[in-house]
Amino acid sequence: MSSPPSSSSESHFDPLDLRGEEGWEDVEPDNEEQSVVSLFSDEVFPDVRSMLQHCREKYNFDLVKVRKDLDLDFYGTIKLVNYIRSQTKAGNVNPDVSSKKVFEDDRYMTPILEDDAVLFELDDILDEPTSEQSAGAQASGLEPDVSGKELDKRVKDLEEELEKVTSQFDQYKLLVKDALADRYDDNDTKASLETSGSREPAQDKDAGYFTSYAYNDIHETMLKDTIRTDAYRDFIYENKDLFKGKVVLDVGCGTGILSMFCAKAGAKKVIAVDNSDVLDKARQNIFENGLGDVITCVRGKIEEVTLPVPKVDIIVSEWMGYCLLYEAMLDSVLYARDRYLAPGGLMVPSHMTIHVAPLADPEYIESHISFWHSVYGFSMSAMLDKIYDEVKIRCTLPKEIASDSSIFVDLPLHSVTTKDLSFRKPFSVTLSKDIDALDGWVIWFDTFFLRSQDAVPPKGARAEAWPTKPGTMNNQDGVAFTTGPHAKETHWAQGVLLIDHNKKRNSSAGPLKEGQKVAGTISFQKREDNPRELDIGLDWATEGAEEKGSQLWFMR
Repeated sequence: MSSPPSSSSESHFDPLDLRGEEGWEDVEPDNEEQSVVSLFSDEVFPDVRSMLQHCREKYNFDLVKVRKDLDLDFYGTIKLVNYIRSQTKAGNVNPDVSSKKVFEDDRYMTPILEDDAVLFELDDILDEPTSEQSAGAQASGLEPDVSGKELDKRVKDLEEELEKVTSQFDQYKLLVKDALADRYDDNDTKASLETSGSREPAQDKDAGYFTSYAYNDIHETMLKDTIRTDAYRDFIYENKDLFKGKVVLDVGCGTGILSMFCAKAGAKKVIAVDNSDVLDKARQNIFENGLGDVITCVRGKIEEVTLPVPKVDIIVSEWMGYCLLYEAMLDSVLYARDRYLAPGGLMVPSHMTIHVAPLADPEYIESHISFWHSVYGFSMSAMLDKIYDEVKIRCTLPKEIASDSSIFVDLPLHSVTTKDLSFRKPFSVTLSKDIDALDGWVIWFDTFFLRSQDAVPPKGARAEAWPTKPGTMNNQDGVAFTTGPHAKETHWAQGVLLIDHNKKRNSSAGPLKEGQKVAGTISFQKREDNPRELDIGLDWATEGAEEKGSQLWFMR
């Protein structure tokens, strides 16, 4: 991973200055003024105003008037320009502009003309008077009578419009950058565009990870997980006072759902970062819902991109993997926290805990393990190879859990470090019923959303007992959800670690009694060959019995 960008570049950030943007120098050289090409021919003009005047006089087309007549916003104007250029390219110099429905298709968001200066100077178009307005002013020879109060209001309105256009143009600049990257085929040009907000490097060893998030299925699964999505929505909407007027960073934004929640809650600006191609769809989702003036999408790894702000007030992210830490996305979120979160800022969610509990599930062992010993009278024990070595992701039932869980890790997101994510921790459970055998271990996690850095869940707090319904929480309660077996299923399910009792280091399976204590240590360790994968180790011993063992499982 490359080092973070220097703070000096951020302190002079101007979203309308293309020359200060890495990667744009190849598209728009610093030492050349960009000429403006006519909408209806190859004629070139020194600025937008002279080009617009030429279109009025020669082609009887007033772009500014059409924009105002159709009540087009920033993105509607972009579509109009690209629509006219596409019609001209097809030989039609009298395009139909009677209704914005003619060019509402999102394909007109992609530039028709490379380096189209008209798109880069839309602020001039937005301020340009119509031909009728110009003629009226010339005929009267007078400026309208404007009071001081009206003038102040007009100045304020123009300042707000400029701020909105600045945000929108920053967003569209990234969209154009991606479109140009797709258009050019030569490797040199692509390499020049692989900067913050652009394509990921071809030799990126994480390419497979990010590619897996480019398709709809995984996002549909997550969005339909109402436990997950409702928790984020409820915390954001029920705590709008925390988000109103704030700058929010969404790390790994996916479809943009969390960013849109924050925008609807009153955030002043939301920066949505993702290194997957799903970002293209997120942009469209954001445009479609009219939130493009609040949400800015940035393509790339959070460790490598340059954000349009030096600091943010809130970081929101849905980074959790199976058994919480699989995929190692938390590392990126912690980088974002240390790099961008302002003092006193808020992490959403704010706290995590990981649980472990003993598994007694003879039905599963019979149907998935013993099954292979006799298949239509044949032994197929070869199929059991590695069946005990890999963490299985499945939903267990409360009846299969043999005790209350032990919380062996507490992760406060405001202070935890990446070093804390590889660990060995003690645990202890007391069996709540008699069992024929200890078949394995079950791991899950709880997630807490609290209102400030100072708020912490009570020691031993369990999310299934937390007040999560809107209207039931107060400033201290916040929101929480569990991925455990005693609550509604989530897409994370639980991690199941089956015990191989045939290994010498594990004692033979045998019955255990209610009240017996099982204690040991559990470790999480990133795999050396791929840090997004995880090794989980357990050592355990049963009080007053010979039941003990040590085993390692992996997650790939």
